[in-house]
Amino acid sequence: MYIKRKFPFSGMIKWTRRDIYKFIIIGIIPVFLYKGLGLYWLHLPWLPIGVVGTAVAFIVSFKNNASYDRLWEARKIYGGIVNSSRSFTLMVNDFISNKHAKNPLSKDELFTIRKEMVMRHVACMTSLRHALRQHKPWEGSRTDKSFREYMQKIEVQEWAYSLEEQLDGYVSEAEKEEILAQKNKQAACLNLQSRHLNKLMELGLIENFRHMEMQNLLTEFFTLQGKAERIKNFPYPRQFATLNYLFVWIFILLLPLGMMYEFEKIGMSVVHDIQEHMKTHYSPIHAVVEFIGKYFIWVSVPFTVIVSWIFHTMERIGETTENPFEGNPNDIPITTMSRGIEIDIRQMIGDNPELIPGPVKPQLDIQL
Repeated sequence: MYIKRKFPFSGMIKWTRRDIYKFIIIGIIPVFLYKGLGLYWLHLPWLPIGVVGTAVAFIVSFKNNASYDRLWEARKIYGGIVNSSRSFTLMVNDFISNKHAKNPLSKDELFTIRKEMVMRHVACMTSLRHALRQHKPWEGSRTDKSFREYMQKIEVQEWAYSLEEQLDGYVSEAEKEEILAQKNKQAACLNLQSRHLNKLMELGLIENFRHMEMQNLLTEFFTLQGKAERIKNFPYPRQFATLNYLFVWIFILLLPLGMMYEFEKIGMSVVHDIQEHMKTHYSPIHAVVEFIGKYFIWVSVPFTVIVSWIFHTMERIGETTENPFEGNPNDIPITTMSRGIEIDIRQMIGDNPELIPGPVKPQLDIQL
């Protein structure tokens, strides 16, 4: 996700430059056929095109609102994971004690248990973010040339490293093998946490009520995980996305046929007025204005490009927003947030500061 206060306009132009080239060609061809080859029948009245444009604007607005809702829900889900992780660590700190222990442990032994549970939770978040970064067939960013070009300069941890590599140091080899053997690896991590809690309760390191409270938080993690997986695994309905794209391009192709005719009428009006004025008074300026009026139709090309760019870019923004976990620069920065959670919870249990990793640094002003 971009962290600059405003999205740089130059970046937006670079991101959409291939589309702009298409719009220039689409704007030039009808004008050339109309003015250059004399196909004066090749035009449409502006009214039906305006109606189509209004309908497309409503459709694009609907898609963008729905896409933003998916993005904002994803952000709230991961925010819930942040809050619940801190609450869980608070309970690990305060609930695991010798108060009801059958065989009291030393402070170092209690710290080892707490750290084991916290590190396993980090492993759970690592498994979740790797699952959320997996490519789905309907996610189009990796097939987009502009996206691939931009992402060559950026390292996405979930794509650069395997889950097996990133679990090192967070869980034991036996637990790592068990996690990797499961299809839903984040659920496997939570299952390990639950088993560990049961073991601690049997040893008297957690009494029944506190065990129940911690189990409730594990249930909350399952709920948040399921919500994130729902967004990841259920795309924005394809019928809406496909028709949206189709309607925008229909409007873009019709646009120059009406735009050029409107500019042609303006130019001819100017030419007529100048010719009437030149009957009584002639000056070189009049001749220049008359020349401009005759070719004023070509001014429709940049205006066609501008209007097409606005509609198409709004549709594209909605398309890139609808999958908030795929790794797009404007997606939820789950890698950065997960590292932030790890730093917080490891500091809460009093872990060695030298062993705690630093924050994930932005790349090209992007949080990932």
